[in-house]
Amino acid sequence: MGRYTDLPTLNVDFLKPTRMSFDTKGGGLEGGRNGLGESVTIETSGGGVLVGSYEGCVVTDREQHEYVNWIAARMNSSVRFMNVPILSDWMGPFPVVNGIPQSTIGGIPHSDGAQFSDGAGYSQPTVIGTIAAAGLNAGQIYIRVYGASRKLRWSDWFSIYHPTKGWRAYRYFDPSDPKDAFEVIDGVLRSGKQYLVSLDRPLREAVVNGTRVKFDRPLCVMKFPASFSLAWEAEGWWQSSPTLQFVEGF
Repeated sequence: MGRYTDLPTLNVDFLKPTRMSFDTKGGGLEGGRNGLGESVTIETSGGGVLVGSYEGCVVTDREQHEYVNWIAARMNSSVRFMNVPILSDWMGPFPVVNGIPQSTIGGIPHSDGAQFSDGAGYSQPTVIGTIAAAGLNAGQIYIRVYGASRKLRWSDWFSIYHPTKGWRAYRYFDPSDPKDAFEVIDGVLRSGKQYLVSLDRPLREAVVNGTRVKFDRPLCVMKFPASFSLAWEAEGWWQSSPTLQFVEGF
């Protein structure tokens, strides 16, 4: 079995992709045809597998080329894993400032008011979520959300850090009407809303009550598909626009 925890996270911002795609595939099998000749689909108990890609990355700097080479060296065998973020900043339930959703708050100083030597501060998510206890392969879960600017409505991506399976990304559908929720998180009493949501694929691992849910740039343990290899390439003036393909790691 592979190691799914303590993995490096892909620095997507550094690669500046111009297109991305994420989907869940392989959640059903064809089970023959009915009297109308239509295919009858049988759902698999473990659900589909997350696949994704970042395309048209803008690589020009020397360190960017080094980073692409590092990704290829680590991942081309399709047996090693990394955490891949889903850039869902625009669609999440985040507060909106000047027309732009804010998934995180930056520039938070130390307790004495000082920043780091480079002028940067700490950051934290604007929306915090937790989950009620649920078993392996659960298809519905209770999520409590704090700091959201809107109700959970159509669908959002989120991720859960599982003790064995590591980061796994999910998306919900058919959220229930919200109910008031109150919870102490990191020593602070928070008020928010609780929803019963259905998952596009079952939980990869059982969770205990209070497990944190990550809405800001959800992460998932992924590897390269066996049919994909990332070559180091460059054109005139050392420009490159690589595409990275991923499939959920197992």
